[in-house]
Amino acid sequence: MLNVRKLPVGVQDFEKLRSGNNIYVDKTLYIHKLLQSDAPYFLSRPRRFGKSLFLSTLKAYFLGKKELFEGLAIAELEKEWTEYPVFYIDFNVEGYTDLTSLHSALDTNLKQLEAQWGKGETDITPSARFIGLIRRAYEQTGKKVVVLVDEYDKPLVNTMDDADTNEAMRKVLKGFYGVLKSTDAYLRFIFLTGVTKFSRVSVFSDLNQLQDISMDNRFSGICGINETELIREFQPELQALAEKTGKTYEETFAEVKRRYDGYRFTKESEDIYNPFSLLNTFTKLDFGDYWYETGTPTFLIKGLKKVDYDIKTLENDVKIPGRAVYKTDSSPISLLYQSGYLTIKGYEQRFDEYTLGFPNEEVKYGFLNELAPVFLYREIERDDFNAISFVKDLLAHNVEDFMTRLQTLFSDLPNELNNKEEKHYQTVFYLVFKLMGQFIKTEVSSAIGRADAVAVVDDAIYIFEFKLDKKGTAEDALKQIDERKYAAKYALINKKIVKVGVEFSARERTLSRWATA
Repeated sequence: MLNVRKLPVGVQDFEKLRSGNNIYVDKTLYIHKLLQSDAPYFLSRPRRFGKSLFLSTLKAYFLGKKELFEGLAIAELEKEWTEYPVFYIDFNVEGYTDLTSLHSALDTNLKQLEAQWGKGETDITPSARFIGLIRRAYEQTGKKVVVLVDEYDKPLVNTMDDADTNEAMRKVLKGFYGVLKSTDAYLRFIFLTGVTKFSRVSVFSDLNQLQDISMDNRFSGICGINETELIREFQPELQALAEKTGKTYEETFAEVKRRYDGYRFTKESEDIYNPFSLLNTFTKLDFGDYWYETGTPTFLIKGLKKVDYDIKTLENDVKIPGRAVYKTDSSPISLLYQSGYLTIKGYEQRFDEYTLGFPNEEVKYGFLNELAPVFLYREIERDDFNAISFVKDLLAHNVEDFMTRLQTLFSDLPNELNNKEEKHYQTVFYLVFKLMGQFIKTEVSSAIGRADAVAVVDDAIYIFEFKLDKKGTAEDALKQIDERKYAAKYALINKKIVKVGVEFSARERTLSRWATA
């Protein structure tokens, strides 16, 4: 029987979710934990990860809407249910291409609040209007104000590749967020969410005792869905997905985990599933790249290309000091982590060093597909370069077409790359094999004593070894495969083994010859 339960796909309003009888993964215990301190809070999580829903949950709680919390954890812990004036400031209202769009977003948010609390005659600037609103709300109710800011950094993130506009927006936001310090006596609770932590925005230097809970293990599961929650809350959906796809329950669960699990936001966090992808998968009963299809900020790709970053290192072995994890203004790797394209794979206490890598297949292959046109200087949908075309060549045991296709890819790279380091050409090779990995098993290695690449298809195993022509020929590459026994580990597998020696011309910057055995 297929899934008929109501899932909150795209629903970010807690009251709408609860009133509409949607399935809800209870996160209200975290509200109780947050209330143990009067300090302002900041939470960084990737887009589409439930930040807005949690902020909306806080809004309903501070508005005293007890009826919405029946049966949830906070209902057993809260006795008073005091209503406070709540200022919900949402920066999702604009696309932010220029300073005008920022002023428009501030004006939209402030007008909504002024419709309830009034506007002073001398309140002209966004900061003055914000201060006036906080004071009036306090005076009219006798209650301190709750300030909730959703995606505080969106204007800055969207203009990172435009230095002048970005700096102009910083100055406006510096004054606006500075209000939260000057009106501290009127404030009950402050919670800001975003993707990044911009150290130069005054909200982080002016707010006394700001608690950044982004990497606090107590709050590691505040957004997203952990495995316990997945199994407890979504059994009917997992069963329905298995039925629809013709897989066993175990196979279905394994694919869900492989595609959408793997996020870790603290040193000791259990793995977290992407909630947006899970809910879309369960609603449509079909696997897809739902989170990735919502868009990749172009500045991330541009940043990697600008510094000529070796993208081969992105897979599970990016080392970054703890102090650099949130150095947004200088490191593309920290931005990749904060944006959800990399996640914590390990932590070395002695050196305060994190190991970062792709969290799951959805992110890994989605990101590689975004990188491919930039590093290959062509659209990957073209017939002559398509990962599927390479895979089909190997499935048909057509090594000649496979190598000719690869040769064409290298030959079409721009002439201006001729003086670049060999790294760029290694990147092209890496991308081809990693993108093939969506459809077959591939291994790409650069360590001494292991083949350069291995591709495993239904009835054959292809072992590739590359030689720069200054260091050896295609025949030398074949000889190395035999001498170093690269095929030995596959001896017990009942598949044909095909060895491919490849010669790379340093002068022509392309594949010049190849030989098979």
